[in-house]
Amino acid sequence: MDLHERQQFDLLLELAVARYVERLEQRNEGAENALSRLRADPHGKHVWLSEFVKAIFQDFLLNTPDGAAFVLRAMAKRTVFAPPSGTIESMLDAMATNAFGELLRQKTEEELERRIGYQSTSTGSVG
Repeated sequence: MDLHERQQFDLLLELAVARYVERLEQRNEGAENALSRLRADPHGKHVWLSEFVKAIFQDFLLNTPDGAAFVLRAMAKRTVFAPPSGTIESMLDAMATNAFGELLRQKTEEELERRIGYQSTSTGSVG
């Protein structure tokens, strides 16, 4: 992957994490509830990870074979589960959305943990 493409992917991921974290915190009344629900059921009520990934792919025009290939090239060293057999287009889309969704979940957990840690240190009393 060329450096400019890598930079674009990193910006996309950063933006997706920021948007997703914001929505999770609002829907779940804070970072702690959001993190708990994300870990318990990433596709459940008030979390809807797969729906968010589909929306991001649509918003950033990644819901095409070329868009899926872009995402997969950016994550070439990561493991992805093979989707059920089908057209190449449907398999590319399934692999890209699954891989991106897993990376988004991981980065979102890290960001929520960071926010929880920041909240606990910023509300603690100083000496």
